[in-house]
Amino acid sequence: QVQLVESGGGSVRAGDSLRLSCRLSGYRYDSRNCMAWFRQAPGKKREGVGTINRSDATQFVADSVKGRFTITLDNSKNTAYLYINSLEPEDSATYSCAADQRNWDWGRMCPSEEKAYRYWGLGTQVTVSS
Repeated sequence: QVQLVESGGGSVRAGDSLRLSCRLSGYRYDSRNCMAWFRQAPGKKREGVGTINRSDATQFVADSVKGRFTITLDNSKNTAYLYINSLEPEDSATYSCAADQRNWDWGRMCPSEEKAYRYWGLGTQVTVSS
């Protein structure tokens, strides 16, 4: 059974940094699929913040968070990371990761749409106080 488990969330102050982790387990296919991070604040639609291609770590970061968010990968641990710098109260949300089940070539940008992803974690809460 494929599972995604996020960790690393918490309550922080504006200006702090966080590293969120997303561990993929039970995935029996090649490590060439995509993983993605999404977030959802109360009363708002879920938005994608970034993706990473496990074939070669090609990443995409949404314009709204570019410069502060970075996605990295450790395939030996089947884990993707979301680094968030200079946290703002507007970053408060539940952060979820997702994975698909397709093989992607090197250099390909992963899709950012929710519907592209088959597997989802339950999320980790990030709360930023001013």
